[in-house]
Amino acid sequence: MAKTEKKKLTKFEKWFRFMHRFVYVVYRPFYPYKIHLPERPYEDRPYIIIGNHLSLFDPVLAAMATKKPMHFMAKKELFEKGLMKKFVNKCECIPVYRDGSDMNGVLKAMKYLKNGESIGIFPEGKRNRTNEKLLPFKSGATALAIKTKTPIIPFAQVKKIKFWRTAHALYGDPIEFTEYYGKKLTEEDIKVCDEILRQKILELYEQLSEMLSKKKKKRG
Repeated sequence: MAKTEKKKLTKFEKWFRFMHRFVYVVYRPFYPYKIHLPERPYEDRPYIIIGNHLSLFDPVLAAMATKKPMHFMAKKELFEKGLMKKFVNKCECIPVYRDGSDMNGVLKAMKYLKNGESIGIFPEGKRNRTNEKLLPFKSGATALAIKTKTPIIPFAQVKKIKFWRTAHALYGDPIEFTEYYGKKLTEEDIKVCDEILRQKILELYEQLSEMLSKKKKKRG
């Protein structure tokens, strides 16, 4: 019987694997984290992973939840100059305007999803530096998920990633808006779906807060 040929990795797949190893070996000892996942892994198909945004390092919490290649939507300013320009290009991030109104970005994200790769989005559009648990959502993730028939994986974190303090991220089950597949979306449809996602992240936020509070009491 002939041996099954291994799929040749693309440059980006090699880079993504390298970054996984880098995070485990170099990053994690200084910025420890724990990802709380459901029993079902996120390896069977492309996903759109969304979460609340507190720190520049938040993409680590999303990328380490799967071994599948993942591209992040990032603000256009990061692609303009300096080290960040080189890094976001190397990571094949998708440049978008903060308000999500960028058709080129959407088309590029759709291409990646159809190619079997996942997308990471922080729908608040910027880091949350307020006392609010979650900022208003910028439209984009919902329409992208419906147009490409891709499940959305929500996650929440309670405290921002800091040096030598363990960060926690709680992931939920996949959400699919199958009732909207094949339909022409209205602004109201998108608002309804965005609110469902927003409430789910808030729910995960509360669950994680309670879980961490119980652990703290046990230690005390």
